[in-house]
Amino acid sequence: MSDNLTVNRRQNVLALFQRYAESQMRAGVPPKGMEQAFAQQLQISPSMWSQIKSSRPIGDKLAHQIEVACEQPLGWLDGEHVPQSPSAAEQQFLALAQEVWRGTNAEGRKRLKQLLKELR
Repeated sequence: MSDNLTVNRRQNVLALFQRYAESQMRAGVPPKGMEQAFAQQLQISPSMWSQIKSSRPIGDKLAHQIEVACEQPLGWLDGEHVPQSPSAAEQQFLALAQEVWRGTNAEGRKRLKQLLKELR
């Protein structure tokens, strides 16, 4: 499996989880247990869901299973999709990064950029 395919599938399944979580919260479902419920919808264990979020590649069979469970067309997980607007967590991160960037000197900015490059 190519690196791009692995990255696309992980990003896309995380986007599917974000949509799921947002729809559940709009319906008044408390966040506790939401990840387990999403794993159940995908017909996988919570442990496997945790592994997928962090590093486990999503094979073809599992990709198809996820697409069916989330009512997406075959091959949807493989594609690059235009990102939705930033999630609340992403907005918080961007605000924090901006605060740190503005509150430090050139050396601090250099260290911040280097750290982000290492995590890429």
